[in-house]
Amino acid sequence: GGKAAALNRGLQQARGDVVVALDADTQFEKDAIAKLVRWFEDPQVGAVAGNAKVGNRVNLITRWQALEYVTSQNLERRALAALGCVTVVPGAIGAWRREALEHLKGFPIDTLAEDQDLTIALLKAGYTVLYDSSAIGWTEAPDTVKGLAKQRFRWAFGTLQCLWKHRQVTLRPRYGTLGLIAVPQTWLFQFLLSVVAPLVDVAFICAIAISGLKLLEHQDQFDADGLHKICLYYLAFLVVDLGSAALALAMERGEKWGLLPWLVLQRFGYRQLMYWIVLKALAAAALGPLVGWGKLERKSTVAAVALGAKARP
Repeated sequence: GGKAAALNRGLQQARGDVVVALDADTQFEKDAIAKLVRWFEDPQVGAVAGNAKVGNRVNLITRWQALEYVTSQNLERRALAALGCVTVVPGAIGAWRREALEHLKGFPIDTLAEDQDLTIALLKAGYTVLYDSSAIGWTEAPDTVKGLAKQRFRWAFGTLQCLWKHRQVTLRPRYGTLGLIAVPQTWLFQFLLSVVAPLVDVAFICAIAISGLKLLEHQDQFDADGLHKICLYYLAFLVVDLGSAALALAMERGEKWGLLPWLVLQRFGYRQLMYWIVLKALAAAALGPLVGWGKLERKSTVAAVALGAKARP
């Protein structure tokens, strides 16, 4: 059983040269399929990733995810597409060349991230993977912390499985930008950063606390330069964050700037939750327990934006 087995069952029933896959909670905009399949005129194209957006922006948790999809996942996919090494055709919206799928024996069933696993396998086999930001699908995101934590743990654990399964490509020039850029940056930014960042947060809090105590105890002798530098560094990082988020929003068709203010709040709580989930996945991978797909409650709260409505902040 499982999602990959269901996809393979569907693949057996499909008759077209191009197979379009989506999640059950995703609604396509009316021209999404046409935009996905047009790229397959090139016989080298093995898959095309669509643009997944959060359609149920109903509370703080889902708005944070909507912002993350635009400023993190989609921006990264744009960059990797420019380098020819898109590593994930999202399960929510993507198209695959049937011949390529059959060559690779369908969707892999031995990882939790079958979409990422298959995408990397396509790149290793010499196919091109593209990203079409204009092919939009609106998906239902978890609207509770518990649901989000379950989903992101599965994503993180599945990514670790894929990185280990395809570890032979890492830093190998024969695999081009996949081995030299895409896989190393996943290790660096998704996992190593999640280990280091909490330590930096703790160091920042301790520095602020120590400076505050010194100010209270020795007001007449307190040198504020150190505190000013700490605050300046943090402000600089925040400005860089806002700048990259603004760039991502500017590149997204139909997105409104009302998402941007949520970025500041996202840095307090949401980011730490993501770090904790990745650390938990690393621990699970090290200890070796089996991890299943679990069950995410679907509430059918995706707005009918697939009919042409604009994104809401």
